[in-house]
Amino acid sequence: MPFEISPLEAQAKLTAGEAVLIDVREEVEFRTARIEGAELIPMNTIPQHLQRLDGLAEERLLVVHCHHGMRSLSVVNWLRQQGVANCVSMAGGIELWSQQVDAEVPRY
Repeated sequence: MPFEISPLEAQAKLTAGEAVLIDVREEVEFRTARIEGAELIPMNTIPQHLQRLDGLAEERLLVVHCHHGMRSLSVVNWLRQQGVANCVSMAGGIELWSQQVDAEVPRY
């Protein structure tokens, strides 16, 4: 499985009900701009949510995103090291989502 998928691929998986969107940005960033339906789990709290994320990944693909895609890639790498294989980072983060999928999502 690749470590990253594009925003368009993520949108298709979300629309089909095959994925869940995890936002690993900070709360202030989430308040500034967010993707409808994304669950906020700031990067530094991911270890506290490992068991629940592992359970979610058994049912659907975890699509992890941040602002530009670097933090989410780190989170996916860490999750895979913990045995959570069914996860990917959304390349380009919410910034690229706003450009390619939904221009209503503010860019910052």
